[in-house]
Amino acid sequence: MRKYWHVINIGIQNTLVYRVNFLFRAVFGLIPLIAIISLWRAVYAGKAEDVAGYSLAQMISYYLVVTIVDALTAVAEDDWQIAADIKDGNISQFMLKPIDYLTYRLCIFGAGRIIYTAVALVPVALFIWFQRQYFVFPAHSETWLWFGVSLVLTALLQFLLSFTMALMAFWMTEVSTLIFILFAFEYLAGGHLFPLDILPPALAKALFYTPFPYQLFFPVSIFVGKISGSQLYQGLATQAAWVLAAYGLARFVWSRGTRKYSAVGG
Repeated sequence: MRKYWHVINIGIQNTLVYRVNFLFRAVFGLIPLIAIISLWRAVYAGKAEDVAGYSLAQMISYYLVVTIVDALTAVAEDDWQIAADIKDGNISQFMLKPIDYLTYRLCIFGAGRIIYTAVALVPVALFIWFQRQYFVFPAHSETWLWFGVSLVLTALLQFLLSFTMALMAFWMTEVSTLIFILFAFEYLAGGHLFPLDILPPALAKALFYTPFPYQLFFPVSIFVGKISGSQLYQGLATQAAWVLAAYGLARFVWSRGTRKYSAVGG
């Protein structure tokens, strides 16, 4: 394990170079959030009741927690770097050394999330403080525990799906289209744009047969109190199953890809 701790250390040092970029990304990333919150305030302005079971405070809290979860779990440029390693032949060194490439990339991903979260903490915390009258904290202390567990599973699922998609570079010279398609599905079907339970019940139920709601919507719903009891435990089990399935798929694609891979030159 010592070599992977060293990878995390190197990853943190390399990522610190981009700390100013992360700060600007976090700050300007709040602009769309301001627009969304303003939109929902206008929707609620003409209503005395809630919308699809959400009060105004719950709806705004949903988007604030989305920002937190996204900062902690989103894959930044890892998929592009993996694809570049394959295309440029840099993957060869990992086949000749006693290091597992998936674990190596997971360490790099974790290091990047640590630095990005640390840099984004101040602007995001200030924004939430200004919106504190609408921010709804969990009613029960155990909710924090289940939210944390789901958060870890969310990060793993996000990483493994992106890792697998990037491995398509073993067969394709350009994987940007696939990466953008995956991002679009994650954004729409993951609950980033709107809570999935405001959709028609049949459509919302169909989406839960895919891994996308468990990449964002599920942990956020735990935090805002929309999922609890047996539904919570069933959801966590399903999320864990998707993580295991994504891990198995990643290992399978890696095994098939390395059999096809060839590198020439010095």
